[in-house]
Formats: sequence, C-alpha cells, structure tokens
Amino acid sequence: MKLENRTILITGGTSGIGLELARQLLPRGNTVIITGRDPDKLDATRQALAGVHTVQSDVSDPAAIVALHAKVLTRFPALDTLVNNAGIMRNLNLNQERGLDDVTREIDINLSGPVRMAQQFLPHLKTRAGALIVNVSSGLAFVPLPISPVYCATKAALHSFTQSLRVQLEGTSVTVVELAPPAVETPLFRGGEFANEMQNQKGMDVAVLARHAIAGIEAGKLEIRPGLSNVLKLMSRIAPEFMLAQMTKMGARRT
Repeated sequence: MKLENRTILITGGTSGIGLELARQLLPRGNTVIITGRDPDKLDATRQALAGVHTVQSDVSDPAAIVALHAKVLTRFPALDTLVNNAGIMRNLNLNQERGLDDVTREIDINLSGPVRMAQQFLPHLKTRAGALIVNVSSGLAFVPLPISPVYCATKAALHSFTQSLRVQLEGTSVTVVELAPPAVETPLFRGGEFANEMQNQKGMDVAVLARHAIAGIEAGKLEIRPGLSNVLKLMSRIAPEFMLAQMTKMGARRT
C-alpha cells in the first residue's frame, strides 16, 4: 500500500504526530485535510504547510463528527484514508477530588472519538478501493504509566478496538492499522503537566516517528510499534509486574 496520491483526513493535526504526518504526506501527492479545535492553530498550520486543508472540529462531540463528515465528503469525495490521531494526555492523581465530567475527558477524545469517527466514515470508506484507517494508540497501551491512568486505559482500549475492527472488516476494501508510538518529542510529551516527571526522559524525534509510520504502512504492517513501544509489548508478556514497577518509578515526581 503506497501512501501516495491519496485523500487523507488526520484528526488533531495542528501539532505533534498529526502535524508531522501531514508535513511528510503532502509532498507525496496526497490531499491532506487536518482537523483541530483551535481556529488560531488551524490558521497557523495552514500558513506553515502549503496545500494543507483545515476544518475546525472536535472529536469529543458527536454532532461535530456528523458535521465534519458532511463537510469533508462534499469537498473531498475521494477520501480514502482516516487517521485517528487526536488525543490528550493528563497527569491525574485519582486520590484528589475531580469532577465526573472532567475525569473522563480523555475517554471522550482518545477512545470515543476514534470509535465514532470510524463508525461515521466507514460507509464511505468501504466504497473506496484500498481504503485505510490508522488508529494512533501508544506504547502505553501495553504497560501503563500510573501517573496517567485514564490516558493509558484509553490507549489499551483503542488497541483492543482496533484489533476487533480489523477482524470485522476482513473481506472489505478497508485496511485497519494501529500506530503505537513510544514517547515522542511533542508538546504532549513535554507539556507542563509532565515537566518534572519527564525531565530526564528522551522521546523519539517526531520526524523519525512519522517516517516509521509511513514505512510500516507501506510495508503492509498492521501494528506498527517503533522503538520502545516494541519493547513494552514484549516485556508486558514476559515480565508484566516488573515493567509496571519500572513505569511507576519513571513517573515518580522529581523535585
């Protein structure tokens, strides 16, 4: 499968992995559409990446997904690739009081978003030859980082969902791929909530990650686990308790 001359929709494309995928896919003759919630970031991305198309949308809002579907297919009826990349990662101490709507924000965006996007766009994608869905999970789908309990749970669930979706779509024109990145040098990884815990950790360069993703898809891989993500999956089977202890230590707050 070549990622050339395709029409690609990337959610959460104004920063990090989504932005870098857009940057690397545009020169390959692809039509690339990105979504995001912040109109200022969308404007900045459109100025930085010549040829990219932007649509303001929020994957946590079912009505916004329906509107996005109508808008994208009207303007880009050749859409054949969906990259479910939008996500947030938070440092949550569940011993502290937190509103019930707030504590599930990551579920709304990281899990409900891709599930709803896939469901909404599948009827169209099944009409396109060589269609593709890429769900961006995480190496933390295999071993959790306890300081981010809800994030890790959403990525484990997305990993499971992707496996089931792949099985259910056998015999259709749609290929389902999971990209499980390791820690990547992005605003999410270096965000203020993790400044102390991650200060001595080094992530994969985002350009390298995007190259791994594209090469893996073109090589026909259905589960792409660059760098430490592959180690996490292997060790989650061999020594799960040891790996959980190591991740707990890594996330311990440094002063």
